[in-house]
Amino acid sequence: MATIELRQVEKKFGQLHAVKPMDLTIHHGEFVVLLGPSGCGKTTTLRMISGLEAVTGGHIYLDGRDVTWLHPSERDIAFVFQFFALYPHMTVLDNIRFPLQAQRVPRAEAEKRVSEIVKMLRIEHLLHLRPGSLSGGDQQRVALARALVRRPAAFLMDEPLGALDADLRESMRAEIKRLHIAHNATTVYVTHDQLEAMALGDRIVVMSAAEIQQVGSPAEVYYKPANLFVARFIGSPGMNLISGRYADGIVYLPGDNRYPVPESWRAPLAQSLKDGEVIIGFRPESAYIRENGALAARVYACDMHGAFNMIHLALGDETNIINVRVDRWVTCPVDAPLRFDIDPEAVRFFDPRTEKALRRSEAQ
Repeated sequence: MATIELRQVEKKFGQLHAVKPMDLTIHHGEFVVLLGPSGCGKTTTLRMISGLEAVTGGHIYLDGRDVTWLHPSERDIAFVFQFFALYPHMTVLDNIRFPLQAQRVPRAEAEKRVSEIVKMLRIEHLLHLRPGSLSGGDQQRVALARALVRRPAAFLMDEPLGALDADLRESMRAEIKRLHIAHNATTVYVTHDQLEAMALGDRIVVMSAAEIQQVGSPAEVYYKPANLFVARFIGSPGMNLISGRYADGIVYLPGDNRYPVPESWRAPLAQSLKDGEVIIGFRPESAYIRENGALAARVYACDMHGAFNMIHLALGDETNIINVRVDRWVTCPVDAPLRFDIDPEAVRFFDPRTEKALRRSEAQ
């Protein structure tokens, strides 16, 4: 497997930046997910790595070799597309075997590789069928088999599960993770689905507006978002964000609420904030309904999610709605008053001027 390095790589269409200059290293055997909304530049980045899109500036290295201007066929990279891209006139067996024939792999070696891959993906019974007669999940397995059989230096996957229904996405997500572990394959995976990214990635590259917003493990981007965009985008629902004013160890929030700031946050807030304006953030599972909680709100709505309920609370008026996750047996009537606390280890603070997260004075 390979290490992929992007050094100040960018892509422009006229004066429009599709990808602003970025630096990114994807290590040997790592599964990295490029995550972001439509138009953020993630697919363009993947296409530049593959060679399907020429860079406007910067360099791409594969195991230390500059491949920036090499043809895709010279990069030893396999690409899995969203819409399978199988040859409809060929059988499944011929589709899988085709890349090896193009590489002139000896017949005995080719048959051995094909046999290993079809057994791993459990598609032996499909070999003599044509792609048009297969389900979406089986077509994606064939597309994966065709990529894996090449044993390339790296795999690039562009929303490979996007065309599947929810049940198939669940099973294929597990399949891709299992294959990655089995092959220890360097993989770059593009998706707009943050749940998919959290489930699959060793690291997640969150992108927006043609640039990287944060790079980190799933836990890092979830619990320690670098800015307001990441806080909102990661999570379902995203992080609760409430505007307030900080003074003397207290954040004054809507609805006459006062939140006592944990000691480790007081110095950073006092040093970093202008005019005391601050945004406080916390995840729905980091708030606890308590009779004597520090913060007061009223119930706006309550949703059942199966294993848990989500209570929507209004602080002050209905312009400040937050989400609190509770056990499935907890129900609350609309407009009922509630009090709650926030886990002091899970609370985060953001500067509204820069939209960047503030950092505590001690290691988090």
